[in-house]
Amino acid sequence: MNQIKIGKFIAEKRREQNLTQLELAEKLGITDRAVSKWETGRATPDSGLMLELCEILGITVTDLLNGEVVVGNIEEVSNEQLLLAIKEKQQADKRLLGIEIFIGVLATIVLLAGCLVAAYVEMPDWAKYTIIAVSAVISIPCFIICTKIEQVAGYYRCAVCGHTHVPTFGMVLGAMHRDRTRYMKCPKCGKWSWQKKVIEKSEDTTIENKTEINE
Repeated sequence: MNQIKIGKFIAEKRREQNLTQLELAEKLGITDRAVSKWETGRATPDSGLMLELCEILGITVTDLLNGEVVVGNIEEVSNEQLLLAIKEKQQADKRLLGIEIFIGVLATIVLLAGCLVAAYVEMPDWAKYTIIAVSAVISIPCFIICTKIEQVAGYYRCAVCGHTHVPTFGMVLGAMHRDRTRYMKCPKCGKWSWQKKVIEKSEDTTIENKTEINE
């Protein structure tokens, strides 16, 4: 795929729909920065967004992947292929969230171990402060990495309207949370709720087979 060509095509079709980058991003539940990356060729839309993006822009998946409106007898990308790509993304997101757990547990152990050693082992005060500081220097970046992984892997589902979206890193970092459920404002309905991390992008909260990450 030619990312530059695809990006220019997305920008062209967005303008034809009289949409700004921000308006397109809001419809997709992502940030306008993500749309900007697509249009400059620095990234391509993930498979979970392709169908919705194509519907908004009035194009087919084949058009999108070719970076131009395709005419003639060129075979369309099948729904089965697209579903396979979506499943692959979901599996990749699950692996990322598994890595997040590992890093988070390791960072917690390092921080607690440093505090316990400083609290219960006889040593000069400067040594205790040094151990605590070193533990914090190691663990805090790990916690930030965990937050970044949680932001980009999967989606958050609004408890009010069921809209799934990818919030900004700042929104995730600053939100109150219980495990992977965070109190945030929905970009679609504008209401605040405890939004749960999910793997599947779906607006239908009644779907029985939707995949959720348990708290």
